[in-house]
Amino acid sequence: MRSRLALLVGLLAAVTLALAAPAASLAVTPRTSLNDVEDEVMCVSCGIPLNIADSPQADRERAFINDQIALGKSKAQIKQLMVAEYGNRVIAQPNSKGFNITNWLIPLVVVVVLIAGVAIVLPRWRRTEISAELAGDDPADVPELDDEERRRIDEDLARYR
Repeated sequence: MRSRLALLVGLLAAVTLALAAPAASLAVTPRTSLNDVEDEVMCVSCGIPLNIADSPQADRERAFINDQIALGKSKAQIKQLMVAEYGNRVIAQPNSKGFNITNWLIPLVVVVVLIAGVAIVLPRWRRTEISAELAGDDPADVPELDDEERRRIDEDLARYR
């Protein structure tokens, strides 16, 4: 009798755990939404993010995402299915493997080159500006005007008085 009771309690515990496990996994995993996926994929005909695209193709992609959400797929699974359906260009973020790594490196290289260029050119500009100011302060560097030039300058100044 005790063995049957122990077997019944064990069976009841196993059934309870089996029924509670899917509910616990659903509680931990948040449900995927259209907005969650839409901002990470592109409209393949427009070439812009799906969340701002307004075309028949964008509507078809949204319907595809909604169908997958209804089937209970996660965001990663939906993105994988979209790549299988529409190709790699549907993903908004380039992968970091192979040739696509240049999509990450080129902007970084451009920023570094620009900063280096400013760091090199700025001191030169300042030196040129300072030396020009110093050259203009020395009255010995100012050339003498002949009588004709003085007369023309005086006439020009007289017109503006």
